[in-house]
Amino acid sequence: MRLHKYLVVGGALMVAMAVMTAVALGAAHTVRAGTKVAVANTALGRVLVDGRGRTLYLFGQDKRDKSACAGKCAGFWPPLIASGKPAATAGAKASLVGSTKRADGRLQVTYNHHPLYTFVKDTRKGQTNGEEVNAFGAEWYALSAAGAKVEKSDGTSSGYGYPTSGGYGY
Repeated sequence: MRLHKYLVVGGALMVAMAVMTAVALGAAHTVRAGTKVAVANTALGRVLVDGRGRTLYLFGQDKRDKSACAGKCAGFWPPLIASGKPAATAGAKASLVGSTKRADGRLQVTYNHHPLYTFVKDTRKGQTNGEEVNAFGAEWYALSAAGAKVEKSDGTSSGYGYPTSGGYGY
């Protein structure tokens, strides 16, 4: 009888630990219900940002609504994932916001049919360190509210403290 009581208590503790672990993992996961896409001012001008104010990027190798970034690529360029319908706020156009199913089954937010990503080196609101980075086979660009890639103008910082060349050797 005593052994039975210990087995029941032990089983209950294991179930409680499993539930707590699942809750903790769920809280740490980057999936957000009601993921938001907005527009904010940066050194590049007005670009798309996520709900935390982080710049959103397109990947030059993606094809209409189809992500070409997985594995190590997605480690440096985390896809903007949603568990529900994404929302356009603060200057973003609702008609351009959508989602696409990734190879792993998760829903990635799209804008004007471009799958959206953040960049791990953008650690604060308004940073654009991923702009025109050539990585994983193509360049990365911030997006405008119209859903087009934003390119640096002459003199715009590269995001690493070096001005871009004017193209004339100066």
